[in-house]
Amino acid sequence: MTSAGVPTTSHWGAYLARPDASADGGIAVLPHPADPAPSPLLGNVAGALRHRTRVARPAVRRGWLERAARGLDPVPSDRRGAEPFVELPWDEALDLLAAELTRVRERHGNEAVFGGSYGWASAGRFHHAQSQLHRFLNLYGGYTSSRNSYSLATSLVVLPHIVGDADTVLRRASSWPTIVEHTELIVAFGGIPAKNVFVTPGGVTRHVTPGALDALARRGTEVVLISPLRADLPGSAPATDWIPIEPATDTALMLALAHTLLAENLYDREFLERCTAGFDVFERYLDGRADGVAKDAAWAAPICGVAAERIRALARRMAAARTLVTVTWSLQRIQHGEQPIWAGIALAAMLGQIGLPGGGFGHGYGSMGDVGDHGPEARLPHLSQGTNPVRTFIPVARIADMLLHPGEQYDYDGARLTYPDIRLVYWAGGNPFHHHQHLARLRRAFARTDTVVVHEPYWTASARHADFVLPVTTTLEREDLGGGRRDTHLIAMHRAADPYAEARDDYAILAGLADRLGFGEAFTEGRSAREWLVHLYEPWRPSVGAPPFEEFWAAGQFELPAGPEHFTLFEHFRADPRGAPLRTPSGRIELYSPTVAGFGYPDCPGHPVWLEPDEWHGAPAARRFPLVLIANQPSTRLHSQLDVGPVSRAAKVAGREAIRLHPADAAARGIAEGEVVRVFNDRGACLAGAVLTAQVRPGVVQLPTGAWYDPLPQPGGAEPLCVHGNPNAVTADLPSSRLSQGCTGQHALVQVERYAGDPPPVTVTAPPTLLRKEDL
Repeated sequence: MTSAGVPTTSHWGAYLARPDASADGGIAVLPHPADPAPSPLLGNVAGALRHRTRVARPAVRRGWLERAARGLDPVPSDRRGAEPFVELPWDEALDLLAAELTRVRERHGNEAVFGGSYGWASAGRFHHAQSQLHRFLNLYGGYTSSRNSYSLATSLVVLPHIVGDADTVLRRASSWPTIVEHTELIVAFGGIPAKNVFVTPGGVTRHVTPGALDALARRGTEVVLISPLRADLPGSAPATDWIPIEPATDTALMLALAHTLLAENLYDREFLERCTAGFDVFERYLDGRADGVAKDAAWAAPICGVAAERIRALARRMAAARTLVTVTWSLQRIQHGEQPIWAGIALAAMLGQIGLPGGGFGHGYGSMGDVGDHGPEARLPHLSQGTNPVRTFIPVARIADMLLHPGEQYDYDGARLTYPDIRLVYWAGGNPFHHHQHLARLRRAFARTDTVVVHEPYWTASARHADFVLPVTTTLEREDLGGGRRDTHLIAMHRAADPYAEARDDYAILAGLADRLGFGEAFTEGRSAREWLVHLYEPWRPSVGAPPFEEFWAAGQFELPAGPEHFTLFEHFRADPRGAPLRTPSGRIELYSPTVAGFGYPDCPGHPVWLEPDEWHGAPAARRFPLVLIANQPSTRLHSQLDVGPVSRAAKVAGREAIRLHPADAAARGIAEGEVVRVFNDRGACLAGAVLTAQVRPGVVQLPTGAWYDPLPQPGGAEPLCVHGNPNAVTADLPSSRLSQGCTGQHALVQVERYAGDPPPVTVTAPPTLLRKEDL
């Protein structure tokens, strides 16, 4: 505790908050004193706390409530997102919801409830919305769940087939101090985007990546940035060779680099024989014996837009230096996204430096703040969710397919699964109308279910497309324990503000529902929220030598025991492949996987291959939609969180999300800086504000995700126009492959034009129409 304010934390880091009547939102926000690089996203917190889009009271969609008043069951409705809401007292809203949960369970079974709750939610360990909801639903008899994440679904499925498990690669990457000391060359596919390193699930007290990049620059480490966007490596980074590659062609470039190593005998055959399996199959593909096409630099050059000699020269540089091959998470969020991950590992394996300090392979540097962090790996207190009696699940990005096609079969990681018939969607702590693709299709999918329930602090698009909207507190309005992966501290998250209007925390809402449904005691175990914090903390504290709860709470934080500063991914495996085997069938890195090959998926064979995506400059559709849109993560918020905050709002152009395009592409379309433009394809359209920059490759436009979806109906049955600039109005709702069923929202083919006339107003910065029950 300090005089500067009470401690708390967030996904963008720990900070201090104190009441300040003169400040926006009535609080002042200060970075944590131990943070060497505080996140700029802290600037969104105060201004969003009391924003007019806060949900003040429980609200029910008018059409749903009118049917209930007549004693009629709810039915699918395409009025979601278009009707006003009726505000109700808490008791009445919870009574209605309890009755609906009972109806669905009794008539359709627990499988008919989808406990979505996917998203970042609260950074707290107890008031973590997904954990609270899933625990509630498990005690109620279970629910259909989702698996993996939009960010990483493809990697989470394919990595176990290559290296035995995903967690090792994603959570135990070589540390930044090791990279700074030993790496001579970083070849960064997708870059190391600075905007992402301020974010970590649960937060971190100190952000280390900016300092590590500065240290690399001082040491003179070279970084080759391979991306259509120059901003994918910060300007302060080491001396950089920027290769502005054609989007979605990284795999072809990796294969050509690997071919050069093979053709010029620059690869490490001893490492391949000792630590990998299946190189002979991959080699036949590289040199063309398998299909008659050598994957050499001359082959890759027209695909990637990179000169053949530049490819060969880079391969030679990589072989002559201690080289780290990195691949951002963004590269697997495309069609055939398994391939750049697999090809990147194969390239690193041919260099023979996997397991050597400063060399090898990395996945996610610049994608998340804790990748490469050398903070402690302590297991933090957490709320048990119990066991879900329902075994049915879907890959997370297949929600629209599930709602639109109940009973339909699909492939997933070697299994044949069936979509359930969902009657009630329950969402707490997330915003599917941010994460998902082809949002007009998602609207149609949400219209197919009987009831949608959302817990939300704000009137987001997900709230506006729900039937029940239950107002929840923000982290500043409740107490919790906070800390993230590799965090140096456990934070005592003190309440810094009173709850907004009638908002309640998720625990209180679900406890009220559990009481009505007959398992209130099992859900609460007789504890208040504060008593739960003590219950979670006290059994945990001896493992790290933490003080008693009251002492910890008064101090405001506990610094966790430090872990090792230096470690290298796969170092133990490299030293002794037999004694420390990987969890693959061969015990080694599988450059060819007989398991994956045996699935028979044409969109994901058994080794890295170049497969043309449907949407890239080489596709037939590019004749109509000649620009490749990159829908990457925003720099001004976490996904869609706090889009109404000051930092996010200040970056808008003409009140809409900014789209960056090359001056030559703008000139060809008569577009000037700051103008409103229409971004469109056959799936839909959105409006955005034009920013001209030579820091994007010609033929490429960049529109970040997360602008709150603001659909305006169009005449003639056309898809709605998002007037606020959400790129998922135009992205495709297709899986990466039959193997992973992962998200492909990173790229889309589009056209951009000046918007003619006065653009329609943005409406999502104000609440929807709210009625009283007596108004009906």
